[in-house]
Amino acid sequence: MDLHLTRLQSSPQITNLLFPIHPPHRPMLAAACTAAVFYPRFTSGYPIRAAPALNPTICANYSFHRPFRLLTSSPPADFKVYGDKKSQLPEVFDSSENENLVSEEQSYEETDIGWLPAFPHVLVASMSNFLFGFHIGVMNGPIVSIAKELGFEGNSILEGLVVSIFIAGAFLGSAGAGYLVDRLGFKKTLQVDTIPLILGAILSAQAHSLDQLLWGRFFVGLGIGANAVLVPIYISEVAPTKYRGTLGSVCQIGTCTGIIASLSLGIFSDSDPHWWRTMLYIASVPGFILALGMQFAVESPRWLCKAGRLDEAKEVIFNLWGPSEVDKSIEEFQSVLKNDGGDLDSRWSELLEEPHSKVALIGGSLFVLQQFAGINAVLYFSSLTFKDAGISNGALASLYVGLTNFAGALCALYLVDKQGRQKLIIGSYLGMAISMFVVASGIGFPLDEELRNNLSIFGTILYILTFAIGAGPVTGLIIPELSSSRTRGKIMSFSFSVHWVCNFFVGLFFLEATERFGVAPVYGSFGVVSLLAALFSYSFLVETKGRSLEEIEMSLNQSFTKRD
Repeated sequence: MDLHLTRLQSSPQITNLLFPIHPPHRPMLAAACTAAVFYPRFTSGYPIRAAPALNPTICANYSFHRPFRLLTSSPPADFKVYGDKKSQLPEVFDSSENENLVSEEQSYEETDIGWLPAFPHVLVASMSNFLFGFHIGVMNGPIVSIAKELGFEGNSILEGLVVSIFIAGAFLGSAGAGYLVDRLGFKKTLQVDTIPLILGAILSAQAHSLDQLLWGRFFVGLGIGANAVLVPIYISEVAPTKYRGTLGSVCQIGTCTGIIASLSLGIFSDSDPHWWRTMLYIASVPGFILALGMQFAVESPRWLCKAGRLDEAKEVIFNLWGPSEVDKSIEEFQSVLKNDGGDLDSRWSELLEEPHSKVALIGGSLFVLQQFAGINAVLYFSSLTFKDAGISNGALASLYVGLTNFAGALCALYLVDKQGRQKLIIGSYLGMAISMFVVASGIGFPLDEELRNNLSIFGTILYILTFAIGAGPVTGLIIPELSSSRTRGKIMSFSFSVHWVCNFFVGLFFLEATERFGVAPVYGSFGVVSLLAALFSYSFLVETKGRSLEEIEMSLNQSFTKRD
């Protein structure tokens, strides 16, 4: 069926015939129908409706301590930053512009093809998150068997080194990911990153000495660190604006699924001392799936536009976002490129310049607060908490934690595009603070033993649940949304490098801190950091829900420029 794009857009009869249901329920059906019927290969030969000239409205003078609005072609959304409380924003549109805005949005709703076309590509990319979660939990159960077989049983330093060498590799992988993606694109870079993932897993599985195991874990860390940077950016750039938060939360789902899978498999390590080798061989399989799947996945349309491959970018937008988005999106991409001078490559030194420096500072700070709010320490200590409550099987206790994490990630999948990023992350940190204070109270006050154990269990479960709803997925989602197209890769590399450094130090000093100060004060400090994180998120984060990446970038850049 060879229907021209212009004929489709101008024929309400065809639309009503295909989708004779109420508009709010059309997107899912539209996605299925268009995938089966209306996805001819998009080439430059198609007649494309001329897009109106992009005219982003410039924000009022930007300064910290004032709410401001992201002024775009969509309904305005509040942005909260520090600013002068006395300053007031001018009206954004006159009445005629508002009428045009309504008609354009109605047209968008009628042609919205939903999240389904982009979902397979997101699912393939999130396989790297599954690997991340799998390798987080793969050493949890069989570490005793591994230490006994490789000759370092009872050496807590070497056991810790097996875990921490993974973090060292992830740090280096994160630092180099931005450089590679600027030159190779997301598809090739993600495929290249599967090489250390596969080789590292196989080397670890075949290890007959501690050195071989450490090298294998280091290689796995390289791939995991690079993909931790790349996958959130890739998903944010291929997902439709309306569903970017929901699809971005698939990363957290993948991580939780990987943790649950490794913990479930780890149960068998109690009966088979060599089971850990099988688990590590299994860990290589998702790497092959990721490498093969990315061969069929689309490239980021934004990267294609930067590389001058406009026809390919139009094809991706047509297939994933719908025909009505092609002209508008390409116009926005080119406007941002023109604003950047058309230069494809960015320099690390640009992260010291405004507005990139502010986004880099926000990204790094979010990960510092996330890690020092104690998530990894709580996960580590949770098995002991459950043991005190009578659940002696450590693998089973860890599985309960993994299922709680998964349940929270499912909630985030539903809430992130409904409640918005800022509300979700603030509420998450407030819930984490309350949870830590509950645990600290149960441990620190002279309470009945059963009540103390119940409070500890309740606080731990609530903490993990609230983390998975907001602080976990939103942190990795909002940083690429706030970053400019030019520096997005490097800002994410910097932010995740900070994440791995903080992760390492929290893991290194947590037990020593609990021995010196006690468990209750340490958990109380996690609660205080969570409160600070909620305050930071309220003060510095802006709401990005429902805005394209280009709209966010142009509004923020113009705000900084006008302020200066």
